[in-house]
Amino acid sequence: MSGIQYVKGDATCPQGTDVRIICHICNDIGSWGKGFVLAISKRWKSPEAEFRNWHASGLDGGFALGAVQFVPVEPSIWIANLVGQHGIKRNRSGPPIRYEAVAAGLAQIAVKASELGASVHMPRIGCGLAGGDWSQIEPLIQQHLIAAGVPVSVYDFDESQAPPQDASVGWIPGGN
Repeated sequence: MSGIQYVKGDATCPQGTDVRIICHICNDIGSWGKGFVLAISKRWKSPEAEFRNWHASGLDGGFALGAVQFVPVEPSIWIANLVGQHGIKRNRSGPPIRYEAVAAGLAQIAVKASELGASVHMPRIGCGLAGGDWSQIEPLIQQHLIAAGVPVSVYDFDESQAPPQDASVGWIPGGN
C-alpha cells in the first residue's frame, strides 16, 4: 500500500474541494521557463513572479536548496515552489535533482499542509527536466508527507482530458 493516490489528469487542476497545495520542483539559479512551471504560469502569474523575487532576495530571503515558497493562487489552492534542483543541466556529478533538498522541502510542505488541513498534489516531481528517478522520489513522499498524514495525489498528465494548449507554451507532460 503506497498511500499515494495516482491520478490521470492535470496537476494544475487538483481534484477535491479541500485546501490543496500543488508541489513542484524549482532550480536554484532562478530559471523558470521549461516543464511544469509553464503550465503553472499559464493558469496563474503570481507563482513565477514570487519565485523570481524570492531568487533575487537570495540567502537573505531564505532562497536555497531545500527551501519552499508557498504562494496562494486561489482561496483554496497554494503553489509550493520547492527548490530541489541544482542548476538546470546534467553535469559530471549527475542530473540536477538533489534528493536531500527534495526531502527537506517535502518536510516543510508537510508542516504547511497540516497547518492548512490541505492535501498535496503534484506531477511526478523531479523526474522530468530535473532528471530524477521516481523510485527515489516516491519514498521521500512516503516518509515526509504520507507518514505525516497528508493526503497526496500524483498526476500523470492525460492529454485527452486537457483543454487545447497554446503550442507556443511548450509544456512537457511530467516535466519539472
